[in-house]
Formats: sequence, C-alpha cells, structure tokens
Amino acid sequence: MANVKNAVKKIKQIEKTTKNHEQLKSTVKNSIKNTDKAILAGNIEDAKKYLKLAVKSLDNAKSKGLVHKNKVDRIKSRLTKKVNKLESK
Repeated sequence: MANVKNAVKKIKQIEKTTKNHEQLKSTVKNSIKNTDKAILAGNIEDAKKYLKLAVKSLDNAKSKGLVHKNKVDRIKSRLTKKVNKLESK
C-alpha cells in the first residue's frame, strides 16, 4: 500500500480510469456484436442503427487510445462493407 499522499491519490485515479476504460471497451464490443447480429438477421434498419453506434464508440475508444487506430479503421470498414452488401441484396 502506498504511504505517500500523492501515491494514494494516483491509485484512486488509476482505479477510476480503469473502470471507465472497461466500460468503454464493453460498449465497443457490444455495439460490434449487435451490428453483426442485425446483419445476420437481415434487418437493414437495425444494422444501420447499430453501425452508427459502433462507429461512434470505436472513434471514442480510438481517441482515448484504448484501441489502435488502424484496428478501429479496419473494423469500421468491414462492418460498413457488410451493411452495404446487405442493402444491395
């Protein structure tokens, strides 16, 4: 355990940011899963809605440095291609 005042404060800050990052990562994963489920179900409206949420959460994670920017761009591209392919059918 830390015995210096600023070290105790830093531990509290780290715990808080860790909790926030876990929530954001969970949001990203769930939005991607929901988009994929809507695509598999063939529901174009839901797929578009979940794609928009997925892109927003991915960009948010990218700005915080939780996910590498190239990975975010790759995921967004693949999801968008799937939704566009679903629309063209």
